[in-house]
Amino acid sequence: MSNRPQVILTGFADEAANEKTIDQQFAAFAAIGLQYFSIRFIDAGNGVKNVMKLNKSEIKTVNSKRAEYGLNVSSIGSPIGKVKLLDVDDGTKNAFIPFKKYLANDVKKACEMAHAFDSKLIRGFSFYHPRGTDAADHVPQVVDQLGQIAEACGQAGLIFGLEIEANLVGQTGQLLAQIHDQVNHPSMVTIFDAANIITQGFTAEETFEQYRVMKPGLGWLHIKDYRNPKPLKRTTHIDEESLKHFVPADIGDSGHEAILRDFASIVPKLEKKLKKQGVPGVFLDLEPHVKGGGQFGGFSGPDGLGVALRSLCRVLDYVGIDYHLRDFDDVRAARGF
Repeated sequence: MSNRPQVILTGFADEAANEKTIDQQFAAFAAIGLQYFSIRFIDAGNGVKNVMKLNKSEIKTVNSKRAEYGLNVSSIGSPIGKVKLLDVDDGTKNAFIPFKKYLANDVKKACEMAHAFDSKLIRGFSFYHPRGTDAADHVPQVVDQLGQIAEACGQAGLIFGLEIEANLVGQTGQLLAQIHDQVNHPSMVTIFDAANIITQGFTAEETFEQYRVMKPGLGWLHIKDYRNPKPLKRTTHIDEESLKHFVPADIGDSGHEAILRDFASIVPKLEKKLKKQGVPGVFLDLEPHVKGGGQFGGFSGPDGLGVALRSLCRVLDYVGIDYHLRDFDDVRAARGF
């Protein structure tokens, strides 16, 4: 039996589906060997919807289908926190929703979706500060609002994962770590995503440093990378819809080898912590965007998702992290043998 740390591989299933139908998503994931998926956009028979918009009938359909394909939900890919922090016109199209209403409606709905799909994890974000202002100036308000979100998730027996991403208050590892430390709630963790740092014009060395400062609060990782043929200039605001150079984890500019080699050392402790909270283990969540990405989603196709998975597995093999993919015994078990 291996003594190497082990992670659970998962991914955003909508990335693998041309029309985002249930069967396209689930067949692709089952075929490449995954047993977990993050649910974000899906067509459950009434057109493509964000998971937050699914009705009871659609939830029942998704659950029936995922049982048929032998799939479990790792996290709810919610857009919680991707709204304006303040009601000001800053030239963006981001929506503003009064926070009390947002907490009572949207956050509550995300918790309901997690329960409906038997997941303990909700992915979310750190709010859009007015464009042109310093993100650091808005940390106190974000800490207050995220503290209330974390408490709502905790009351529901869930964990809120705060993803690093450009244009939000938590756009760097330093800012996200500061927010996590100040919220100081057991039901809030952070999610590292190397490509979301590289796209802002940071170097691989700076990306690793941001991972390092986020380490104490990490809950899981998103896996995607970026390689631009021209050097990126550091910027505090990016046009997310113009990003076209996402690549698999073994050929990008982020330095996933160094990040994952270091991450291996904390997997056992993190796994123990997560299992106490009802999470099956440490997830690496594929969100490759290899055929394009934007503000609220991305696309890889079934071929791109497969390539991204194999690329991640090569890096994990190289740095000494174990993982599980479906084998013949799993197929036999699904058939009742």
